[in-house]
Amino acid sequence: MTSMIGETLGHYKILDKIGAGGMGEVYRAEDTRLKRQVALKVLPTEMAENPDRLQRFQREAELIASLNHPGIVTIYSVEEVEGLHFLTMELVTGQTLGDLVPTGGMTLDSFFAVAVPLAQALAAAHDKGISHRDLKPANVMVTSEGQVKVLDFGLAKLRVASDSGDQTQMATEALTQEGLVMGTIPYMSPEQLEGRPTDHRCDIFAMGILLHEMVTGERPFKGQSSASLISSILRDRPHSVAEARSDVPRQLDRVIQRCLQKDPERRYQQAKELRIDLEDLPTEMEPAEASQPRSVAVLPLKDMSPQKDQDYFCEGIAEDIINALSKVGELRVASRMAAFQVVEKTTDPGEIGERLAVETVLSGSVRKAGNRVRISAELVNVSDSALLWSERYDRELEDVFEVQDEISENIVKALQVTLSPKERKAIQHQAAVDVRAYEYYLRGRNLFHRGTKKTYERGLQMFDQAIEIDPNFAAPHAGIADSSSLLYLYFDKSDANLERAEEASRKALELAPESPEAHASRGLVLSLLERSEEAAESFETAIRLDPKLFEAHYFYGRSCWQQSKLQEAAHHFERASEVRPEDFQSISLLSSVYLGLGDSEKARDCHRRAVEVIEKHLDLNPNDARALYLGSGALIGIGETDRGLEWAAKAVEIDPDDSAILYNVACTYSNAGRLEEAIDYLERSVSKGFASKEWIVNDGDFEPLREHPRYLALIESMD
Repeated sequence: MTSMIGETLGHYKILDKIGAGGMGEVYRAEDTRLKRQVALKVLPTEMAENPDRLQRFQREAELIASLNHPGIVTIYSVEEVEGLHFLTMELVTGQTLGDLVPTGGMTLDSFFAVAVPLAQALAAAHDKGISHRDLKPANVMVTSEGQVKVLDFGLAKLRVASDSGDQTQMATEALTQEGLVMGTIPYMSPEQLEGRPTDHRCDIFAMGILLHEMVTGERPFKGQSSASLISSILRDRPHSVAEARSDVPRQLDRVIQRCLQKDPERRYQQAKELRIDLEDLPTEMEPAEASQPRSVAVLPLKDMSPQKDQDYFCEGIAEDIINALSKVGELRVASRMAAFQVVEKTTDPGEIGERLAVETVLSGSVRKAGNRVRISAELVNVSDSALLWSERYDRELEDVFEVQDEISENIVKALQVTLSPKERKAIQHQAAVDVRAYEYYLRGRNLFHRGTKKTYERGLQMFDQAIEIDPNFAAPHAGIADSSSLLYLYFDKSDANLERAEEASRKALELAPESPEAHASRGLVLSLLERSEEAAESFETAIRLDPKLFEAHYFYGRSCWQQSKLQEAAHHFERASEVRPEDFQSISLLSSVYLGLGDSEKARDCHRRAVEVIEKHLDLNPNDARALYLGSGALIGIGETDRGLEWAAKAVEIDPDDSAILYNVACTYSNAGRLEEAIDYLERSVSKGFASKEWIVNDGDFEPLREHPRYLALIESMD
């Protein structure tokens, strides 16, 4: 089309050209009748010459014109002059969103100033049944007065609707038309790219991409070509925006991640839900400092009782305080495992702080006699050994929960951490519990943490005793679910274990529906039952209730891996490793996931990180077979084959009949190229009870064995 600048269409004088797109060229024009300037969009000839398409377009344009919202550019009219069909619209001057986003992202104030009205406009249109279908920075304008305006609302839908309706063809054209790669594909939803049926939720996906870009300055999905970009959108899990910027609150990260779910069913189902969350976020955000969060290690309390038989009680109280403090967003708490192990090497606060990378340490003691208990606690700053807070409690035994709550609250006060109402509630005991049942529960947890078949079984007896005393105490039901699940997973694949875990997890949730631990326990059971979708819902709920719950991320990662959802598995293993940096399991399994994804560089990096973590762990626990066999695989991964095989041999010596040890040693030998020995160990593992065919088939460590006759025969025998 030749330039129309200076020409007159009816009572519109064309002043200059301001843009062009799939729906035609756009001009700034003067409406000589109403004495106002408008945006005038001339429709493509192929649309204007097709009567059916034109009639349908006019009907749809009239519907869009009915939108009356300050954040949506208004369509004034659909007109025809001398065979030219055009739209007249509100003229908006200002900057596009693409012009406004700086390198590194917008400030949070600027972000919300745009994100909230943008979501409001989207919700208003969706309420009228109108989708955008081409939401991108070029279609969002911000005026000099700060007013957000969405351009071309619904026009992409009109373009598609007036075609044959073949969504696959539309997607194909989008990939081949010059100029659309930078403007359309980066903001398309997976269902649009695959040519599947679409609805308003594709706008929500595009909104997630915009929000991510506004916060970080970069889109979540990238590629050097249209094909690699499409692959990224379809397969990659976006990185957390909170990882990119320390001042971004985790609530906003969750909002963006929910928008970017591949499955439309897992996104926000209505734009108004997104609008509400974005509107509420500025007032609900917990304080987010650019500096690192405050940090604390809670050490096991010393047993000062005359009989020295209260280790379970001392450790249990400390563990409960750890669990409570871990629910505070702006507080980093060393895990139970790390804190309890470090005291075996040193009690010096400075050295503990250095080993655990924390700035404060809580220590104390318990003296229990009859129905009386004395608990002393003190919080010390590790840099100068300054006492930040201390207290001694002389109470009746049934007051132990109140004492734990007071200790947690005083630590938070001493560290000057501000609690949200939700966090204040989370760190307190919510239900009355019989203290005798609580003692049995602590005995069970003490046994559970030892992690052997015998201690799991003895722990179950303790949990049973707790429930007999107090049937409404949810925690021991969750303890039974976890113990039975891990017995099934590592030692005994009996239906009885799985059935007991399923029943106990249901009961725990019934008694404590807001407990993230109960939801995580339920997720593990459901994953073992291969009820994957239900398991995902349970894990997602647990993470929503407590984003720092290690078990939810770790077992969600295992569940995803078993289903060959490797990108999702990688995400959750990464999150588990972030939540608990000293854990060697998640980082070790992550290396295998990356091998399965074909990313050898990331896998090797995980191997290096795993070796570092495991060496520190073995310094405190030299006979930990799981650390040895996972470490052996990591050593093979970084080229230290001889040392890796030594660790593997030592793990087998500790327990030569343990199916989990044998399985993982098989992985080590497979990666070392010792294929016959690898199959020997794999066969022994299966004979000793390892029964997860899916796990073997999806484990990247066994790639060298895939075509081996003995491997194929073993897999066939497991059908």
